[in-house]
Amino acid sequence: MTRRVVTVFGGSGFIGRQVVRRFAANGWTVRVAVRDPEAAAQLRPMGDPGQVNPLRAEITDPDSVRRAVDGAQAVVNLVGILFERGRASFEAIHHQGAANVATAAREAGAERLVQMSALGADRNSASAYARSKAAGEEAAQAAFPGATVIRPSVVFGPDDDFFNRFARLAVLSPVLPVFTGDGFKPVRSESGWGIDLYGSGGATFQPVYVGDVAEAILRAVENPRLGGRVYELGGPRRYTLKEVLELVMRETGRSRLLVPLPFWVARIQAALLQMLPTPPLTPDQVKLLKVDNVVRGGKPGLVELGIQATAAEAVTPAYLARYRPHS
Repeated sequence: MTRRVVTVFGGSGFIGRQVVRRFAANGWTVRVAVRDPEAAAQLRPMGDPGQVNPLRAEITDPDSVRRAVDGAQAVVNLVGILFERGRASFEAIHHQGAANVATAAREAGAERLVQMSALGADRNSASAYARSKAAGEEAAQAAFPGATVIRPSVVFGPDDDFFNRFARLAVLSPVLPVFTGDGFKPVRSESGWGIDLYGSGGATFQPVYVGDVAEAILRAVENPRLGGRVYELGGPRRYTLKEVLELVMRETGRSRLLVPLPFWVARIQAALLQMLPTPPLTPDQVKLLKVDNVVRGGKPGLVELGIQATAAEAVTPAYLARYRPHS
């Protein structure tokens, strides 16, 4: 029996590895389209011999994209960046790259296309990242009518760059920043006047488990009734930034001082940090932190896909334990 073929752009990344694993387990031949196939060779054991095949493709090179999707029944585009460097701009990767993939998928006769986006994708956003994600959605849907768009909140799992990032910071620093736009306000209580340092606790997130995101993509591809829609994916609970940091401290066993920082301080820090090769914070990300990253309603989500959302508390203890002090 001939296996169905799916091409996964960005298949060696955090989400991509889980997507490759799910498709391989369901009998698909998986092409992992990446810039460095040798680095993705570790994915081969996820399937039978010859089932998972890394190949070279550059999302900004239409010819390499066309070669990667030739003969594929399904195409998944997971490629994304969090900061810009040189020619790897948000416009080039998120917008033009999405257009290249969608156009090639249509011309190759693919039956399904899944375009990864993000919660908060908005043409009118102050953030260039969010604007480019919205442009990518529009480009994919225009070039490939019936494309499925996935908009997750921050994605967590053993190799994430969310809880792990704060855990690493908790190891290195005695203080953790809570970026807030409404802290340091005078408040009155029964005991008199005081200062509310944290305000609302910073931006609100709705972290979604990487395994749930991968399963959502698989189901959107395999079930024709579920494809062709825009899905917003969030976990079962919302957390303010302060609550995220409290969870990290609890699971890592590290007590740290939470310091409220107004956004103007964050902008100064980000302006300096963005000069690092891999900046932990950029001015554009500060703009994103001013907007809650949660499911708003009105769009289908995990429930409509038949997936029960996994709680962060059920997963994070296992992989944040390595940051605990040695006993």
